[in-house]
Amino acid sequence: MNGELIEIIVDDREHASGLLEAFSAFEHVSVRVERLKLGDYLIDGTLLVERKTLSDLVVSIVDGRLFSQACRLADSDLLTLLLLEGSGLLLEETEKNLANTKMRREAIQGALLHVTLYLGIPILRSMDPEESVRLMLYAARQGRAIAQNALPRRGKRAKGKRAVQSRILQGLPQVGPGRAKRLLDHFGSVERTLTAKVDELREVEGIGEYVAETVRWSVEETSMP
Repeated sequence: MNGELIEIIVDDREHASGLLEAFSAFEHVSVRVERLKLGDYLIDGTLLVERKTLSDLVVSIVDGRLFSQACRLADSDLLTLLLLEGSGLLLEETEKNLANTKMRREAIQGALLHVTLYLGIPILRSMDPEESVRLMLYAARQGRAIAQNALPRRGKRAKGKRAVQSRILQGLPQVGPGRAKRLLDHFGSVERTLTAKVDELREVEGIGEYVAETVRWSVEETSMP
């Protein structure tokens, strides 16, 4: 990094994560703690990282937070990353401890597939806080190298934010490219679309009662049986 500081903003709710202590072991790193509106770590002002332990992941799937957080990350103008921290043994123990939620490994895999394939958010795994820090700093170095044309860049993940938003909405039932476009034109963002009530959805051209209720049903958080 030639002595250049990597600037890290850490969300104040990450105090107990152990990553603040891990960051202190590295040189040329400037860490500031404050409340982030989205994500847990902002790296060099360009990369937003949502960090979850494996137990956090399972709980966030059960209570519906994972999908909501992932949609907001995908709607961001920044590069985004979901960082899963913990060993496979921890995942097995977590599943045992949360057996009363009826959460199965297939449900976890399905949620992660949705985040990666349909929302376009990359997922990285780390064993512990130190490895999480190493991955974030390595990502910062690669980002700077790409910006300086020192590394080849394959291309953007999508053709602009509008394309990403359209792809997210097309993951909803009964929503194709045309309806996704009209929803974005009407509501202005994915987040606003997902929080719209049935009557509001029906105001969009081509969205009738059945489609509106189906979309609303698909994004409402409900308790697991």
